[in-house]
Amino acid sequence: MIKSMTGFGRERTVLESREILVEIRSVNHRFFEFSSRTPKAYGYLDEKLKTFLKNDVSRGKVEVSVLIYNQEGVNAQIEVNKDLALGYLNALRDSADELDVDDDLGLSNVMRIPDVFTVVRITEDEEVVWEQVKSVAEKALEKFLQMRVIEGMKMYDDIVSRLNYLEDAVGKIEAQSPEVTKAYEERLYAKIKDVLGDSNVDEQRIVTEVAIFSDKTAIDEETVRLRSHISQFRDLIDSSEPVGRKLDFLVQELNREVNTIGSKAQDLSITKLVVDMKSEIEKIREQIQNIE
Repeated sequence: MIKSMTGFGRERTVLESREILVEIRSVNHRFFEFSSRTPKAYGYLDEKLKTFLKNDVSRGKVEVSVLIYNQEGVNAQIEVNKDLALGYLNALRDSADELDVDDDLGLSNVMRIPDVFTVVRITEDEEVVWEQVKSVAEKALEKFLQMRVIEGMKMYDDIVSRLNYLEDAVGKIEAQSPEVTKAYEERLYAKIKDVLGDSNVDEQRIVTEVAIFSDKTAIDEETVRLRSHISQFRDLIDSSEPVGRKLDFLVQELNREVNTIGSKAQDLSITKLVVDMKSEIEKIREQIQNIE
């Protein structure tokens, strides 16, 4: 079943004190184009995410957004500058003796001393972080792909209905084509009869002219190829593989055959059918621009 190139998936999870948010979105594009937005400290995730997505996405302009919130203090270590704290305490106690005041210094006083405490960021294990991000990304990707499939089903139904119309129109053209030749023969015979009056009509000449006309306006090959292209189209949209580029080629072939029929047609009813068929093919072309 065909898949749309438009999709969106979002997942938020808390793993081992990290809150991770992953969003995946895409729009149509001829090739696979990837971009990502990750926190500055986690730039190494960009290439990993690209490789991760390429396994399931072959075409489309894909953007991934990752946000990582670490719980306060989890990835930090507090260090105490004991020498500095002792220096402050000694200085304060000396001042207390000189100023003849009580020495009531305690731990709470030490905590207020500037530069006694230093926050040191602990280096995170990149592989651990990646495994956590990937686990969240997998769930976001599942939702993303599901949306692509749902959109693809809508496109599938629309395309099938238009293929059915094209197939029906081909049948009408095939049925009408012999009538065009017969009508030409009748007009030619009547015209010659009108010109020659009661004189003998050269039946062989009429047969020859009709044969030439029939050969010029014959559309059997075009209708056979049209049916073949429509059949191939049906097979491709039922495939589980990415088929957008192949469908684009087939649409061009459908247009080519219909245009040829239009140029050969010497009948108003066939011309009208050709105009309608070209309109349907254009609508199919618009749809497949968003097929992976």
